[in-house]
Amino acid sequence: MVNLFNLTEEVSYVKYRVGYWRAFHNRLAPWYELFMLRALIFDLDNTLYPASAAMEEHTIARMNEYTARLLGTGVDEAIAIRRERMPRYGTTLEWLMAEHGFTDSEDYFTYVHPAGEEDLVEFDPALGPFLDSLPLPKFVFTNAPMEHADRVLEKLRITDKFQRVFDVRFCNLKGKPATTAVDGVIAAIGLPAEDTIFMDDIPRYVRGFIDRGGRGILVDHFGKHPESGLPTIKTIYELTAYL
Repeated sequence: MVNLFNLTEEVSYVKYRVGYWRAFHNRLAPWYELFMLRALIFDLDNTLYPASAAMEEHTIARMNEYTARLLGTGVDEAIAIRRERMPRYGTTLEWLMAEHGFTDSEDYFTYVHPAGEEDLVEFDPALGPFLDSLPLPKFVFTNAPMEHADRVLEKLRITDKFQRVFDVRFCNLKGKPATTAVDGVIAAIGLPAEDTIFMDDIPRYVRGFIDRGGRGILVDHFGKHPESGLPTIKTIYELTAYL
């Protein structure tokens, strides 16, 4: 004869254990999902090295000079026009091509990214070992041309830490946050977007990656984007909190 009291107790116990493990799994889920990561994708400039490096200031100055020359304006006027129009696009080059019929991208790259620009970035002896400590395949996804990426990675002595560098030419000159750029990089890596995580210092580039199904982290060295709503770290060395 079945002891209904004992049976009721057993059913209650099972329900308790199921509820316990379900709650435990829900608490664990974000941690577990992060451990399903299979690749790390890094922006280059102001992400793999501090945003305080002087190179960006010089690069932007050359972009403004080139824009002024192309549009036939003074530099101050070019700065104002570029500040208004460029945010509609991924890069200054993309804006000039789309709105001004510009086609000589190689001349633009030569002027904006001259040899020796990497001298304005300081070598960080801890960066290479840190990247080595991250047990996942690593890639670079930059809106700059390959020659710029090569120079900077060599200066930082981390060229061999990455399986591949995806530059703006790979993206057919239409870089982040364009859907075609993000999808092309993800396809080339050969993993589902949700198995990858992308780090960048520009919020709209991070959102562009998230919109395509990937995970994203904003690298905000100086707290410039407190209302981004994105997972945020101050330096690349804080990445381990998400791994």
